[in-house]
Amino acid sequence: MLQEFIRSLFLIFMAEMGDKTQILAMAFATQFKVYEVLAGVFIGSLLNHGIAVALGAYLSNLIPMGAIQIVAGFLFIGFALWTLKIDDDEDEENKGKKFGPVLTVALAFFIGELGDKTQLAAITLSVDASFPIFILMGTVSGMVLTSGLGIFVGSKIGDKVPELIIKLVSAGIFMIFGITKLYTAMPRDYMHPVQIIIFFTLLGISTYILLKPILKARKAGELSVFKETALTLYEYKHRIKESVDEICLGEIYCGKCQGKYCIIGYTKVMLQQLSLDKENIPLEDLQDFSESLKKNFHQEQVIESLSMTISYLMEDMEKEDKERKMIHKVRETLELILFRKTFNYDGNIESYFKALKEADEKIGNQIIKGVEK
Repeated sequence: MLQEFIRSLFLIFMAEMGDKTQILAMAFATQFKVYEVLAGVFIGSLLNHGIAVALGAYLSNLIPMGAIQIVAGFLFIGFALWTLKIDDDEDEENKGKKFGPVLTVALAFFIGELGDKTQLAAITLSVDASFPIFILMGTVSGMVLTSGLGIFVGSKIGDKVPELIIKLVSAGIFMIFGITKLYTAMPRDYMHPVQIIIFFTLLGISTYILLKPILKARKAGELSVFKETALTLYEYKHRIKESVDEICLGEIYCGKCQGKYCIIGYTKVMLQQLSLDKENIPLEDLQDFSESLKKNFHQEQVIESLSMTISYLMEDMEKEDKERKMIHKVRETLELILFRKTFNYDGNIESYFKALKEADEKIGNQIIKGVEK
């Protein structure tokens, strides 16, 4: 029982490293609470893999075990090659957004995993399992763990993700399982040296063909969907804060730090609160910062911070929660520093850019350039 649970958990966990499960989890984590995302992953995976395990257990009663083992071996090798394939941009994230957070994530994962290698792997694992329920528990646990790790990695280290290594290790594990199954189940009549050489030659050629685009993209410096999503999470959570930290010129230029009663101190407090649970974010009105606005600030850094903030707000403009409202407050403080007034931004970016240029054409163009780069 425990062995089946651990084996299925480990295989699914490795299979989804750097795959769309982690991409979706990281993307949803920018919109919903982490526990809502993981709850959705659990429900969607439970339904999806429940179907797979039931089908696998049913097939085991119809097909001889020897034939099942051979098919399973080839499937695992197929999963290994599938793992090496470059992922296209996924659109499951946009499906079902009219539902609540948990159901939205659950629906996206249920649809996204239909016919995917993890669902097929769940079928393969369950056909010769003594306790299919433990296979299901393992595969679902693997999905939740790999999603949680994806969120953590995306929020902590951004694009510093050794994706090629992850893909190679994941593919290698599937390959070992597949070759081992074939070796133990294949009739000895098919195990002649010539046939073995042909098999490994074809396997090597297939691996090279699938790895070549990855190596080419890596050499050209292109980012995969996984890295782009991780980098986006990293930027949203860290780079805006880092940029704002550099706006202040220090006490040498403006005297004793006033903390949140200074417009930059207030902005820093707002950004720090974004790391709290979204439901607990206090929304405060802008204070009278007329005195602190007389101080000197690093204008180029303010422009960069505002550009990043606008880029953040341009993502998923239909959504409006407390976190985004706080980001709007940050936007307003940066506007005050640059223009001495705030602007209305309702999602119409052209109208917003026009208002910025009317207030100060030079600064407005710099902000637009920063957003578009």
